[in-house]
Amino acid sequence: MPVYQATASAPVNIACIKYWGKRDTKLILPTNSSLSVTLDQDNLRATTTSRADPKFEQDQLWLNGKVDEIKPGGRLATCIAEMKKLRAQVESGSPNEPKLAEFKLHISSFNNFPTAAGLASSAAGFAALVASLAALYQLPTSPSELSRIARQGSGSACRSLFGGFVAWEKGTAADGSDSLAVEVAPREHWPDIHALICVVSDDKKGTSSTTGMQRTVETSTLLEHRIKHVVPERMRAISEAIKARDFDTFARITMQDSNQFHSVALDTDPPIFYLNDVSRAIIALIIEYNRVSVEAGGKLKAAYTYDAGPNAVIYTLKENVKEIVSLIVKYFPQTDGFKDTFGLFGSTGVGEGGVVEGFNVNVAKKFEVGAVKGLIHTRVGDGPRVLGNEEALLGADGLPTTIA
Repeated sequence: MPVYQATASAPVNIACIKYWGKRDTKLILPTNSSLSVTLDQDNLRATTTSRADPKFEQDQLWLNGKVDEIKPGGRLATCIAEMKKLRAQVESGSPNEPKLAEFKLHISSFNNFPTAAGLASSAAGFAALVASLAALYQLPTSPSELSRIARQGSGSACRSLFGGFVAWEKGTAADGSDSLAVEVAPREHWPDIHALICVVSDDKKGTSSTTGMQRTVETSTLLEHRIKHVVPERMRAISEAIKARDFDTFARITMQDSNQFHSVALDTDPPIFYLNDVSRAIIALIIEYNRVSVEAGGKLKAAYTYDAGPNAVIYTLKENVKEIVSLIVKYFPQTDGFKDTFGLFGSTGVGEGGVVEGFNVNVAKKFEVGAVKGLIHTRVGDGPRVLGNEEALLGADGLPTTIA
């Protein structure tokens, strides 16, 4: 009997225009549109293998080798049901197709980055789930259409269905049919965008994103202003900046939106604090680094952005990465040293780091070793990839190849 199986990987994405607040919590419909950069899967990815088999007794999922419950009516169950529905449509139009929609599924998923990195693992995970099922079911479905289903698992997952620079259009339809992801520009359009992720804390957040969002929607007057007046103009302006490869404008809008998102969190009643002293020190360093550039007649060279947590993502052009890594390492000494994936520093390594000429070293204090637990250097990347059998996460018996 043939084996019906497919494996796909999907990337992490980091928003420049933030998604914060739902107008429908079941369908995960956002209060505002958002825009993100897809990061390189060669560094950060979720991989998922899905298999359909008439011998399986129930749909079952393993995450990083551990059983992950598929709760009836939950987000996982919703995504799986929606994908089976699409497969059933294919089968109804082609009677000779195997009835895969009727078979139970075994699904194994693995993230190659630690949950402690503070990255949106659920975004990559649900995108990989949807991509693997789309390959398994051989669906003639566009990434935007698939993004509507991934969105119901994790809002930002819809943006991981594309590479490059991606907008999630909030839509207006009550059923969510027009709340989907679209490509603003592919990775190849602006490949020199790099990202340095500063892992500040792996502590569990005091206020989860889901709880925080709803509290903000209920209590923040600033959020209403953001939704109606600020985000629509920023979405237009940053999309134009990306198409023009205008880093100065891209950086300015990215930092402004990060700042306003955290202002909205503070405007929530009671207020929500996601940044800490280390987060604020990184902001001070990037502001001073940019000041030196601008006062020398140049433009902005770096942009910080923070999601609902203290971990920083610094966007910059490839030519500036070495300076920024040196700056961060000087103020935040690393326990294990910087992993120089792109060979920026050669055999000498980054050492104790340093600053550019004219930099005011007093804008921040030097922190103890471990204040920034790790640095991940990556760049803009591609969308989901369908992988070969050699990368499958299920063995011949339909069980995960490694179980924790």
